Amino acid sequence: DMYSQDGDADEPEWVKTEREQFVEFRDKNRDGKMDKEETKDWILPSDYDHAEAEARHLVYESDQDKDGKLTKEEIVEKYDLFVGSQATDFGEALVRHDEF
Repeated sequence: DMYSQDGDADEPEWVKTEREQFVEFRDKNRDGKMDKEETKDWILPSDYDHAEAEARHLVYESDQDKDGKLTKEEIVEKYDLFVGSQATDFGEALVRHDEF
């Protein structure tokens, strides 16, 4: 519904990918649309660990030397990322630690 061809015969790759995701994973009862439960599972999957995903994101974005560990310097360099993160309670956890 979000994509309009506007005379273009070729679909972009993202449309093809989304169509495949819908058919293979999102439309679990295969009725061609997403009901309330299917939408809930898509937005908040039960097997998705939000804290782990956020922690991985912070390390990925901040670990400049890619050693899998964050130094004080790496965290300070990406301070705005940590302040905006739910993992740090939007910066509140940084205030409670002298090392930061």
